[in-house]
Amino acid sequence: MKESKVYNQDCLKTMSAIGKEKADLILTDPPYNLGLFMKNRDTNINAMRSNHFAGSGWDDLDFSEWKDYMLKFFLSANKVLKKKGNLIIFMSLIKVETVIELANKANLYYKTTGIWHKTNPMPRNMNLHFVNSTEAWLHFTSKSKTGIFNNNNKILHDFFETSNIKNSEKKEGTHPTQKPLEILSFFIKTLSNKNGLVIDPFMGSGSTGVAALNNYRKFIGGEIKKKYFNISKKRLKKISAQLNLF
Repeated sequence: MKESKVYNQDCLKTMSAIGKEKADLILTDPPYNLGLFMKNRDTNINAMRSNHFAGSGWDDLDFSEWKDYMLKFFLSANKVLKKKGNLIIFMSLIKVETVIELANKANLYYKTTGIWHKTNPMPRNMNLHFVNSTEAWLHFTSKSKTGIFNNNNKILHDFFETSNIKNSEKKEGTHPTQKPLEILSFFIKTLSNKNGLVIDPFMGSGSTGVAALNNYRKFIGGEIKKKYFNISKKRLKKISAQLNLF
């Protein structure tokens, strides 16, 4: 297969197009289902960032609808992953228990819940309460209680600390929930093998794909928003040219 392939479509359609037991790693950042919750809170998010999920409308599914959709995602993920394949999903801390429950229903094996700590979070309402500087990530394996784990005999903690994305990355991606290449590369190197397949069916502006290609993995991604799909294609084409992957 080519080094990367991306689809402008819904997550579930992307997963169904891949086939069974193809991927080393699914590394993804789905909607956290916090839009309606945040709208009912005293917040000034929209004044600070117009495309934030609290006011932009793209994270407003009813909780039961979101649960149904996420269960379908986990079922698809278990089909797509190889035996000993890994799944890393970023998520809000208040949804961790729900995500574990849904993944277990799909027969994925729960490994751990880790923390990504942002050293320079948005200082929203800093004089009113503690600034939100953490997100959760959850690790599951498929068809096995152990998965690919390239730790090079080093202790790896379930805590990862970085700054928010660099200005150069933000300029290329422009996505409101874009993750730093540093943390994506860490998971890719640890939980997949060189020349293996990494999948991100909620790829946004393609950062997971950029990190995968940079670390000599193949990539398949899906993004339903045309704007971000086009950005992803442009970023992946640029990286492919730099690495002579054509």
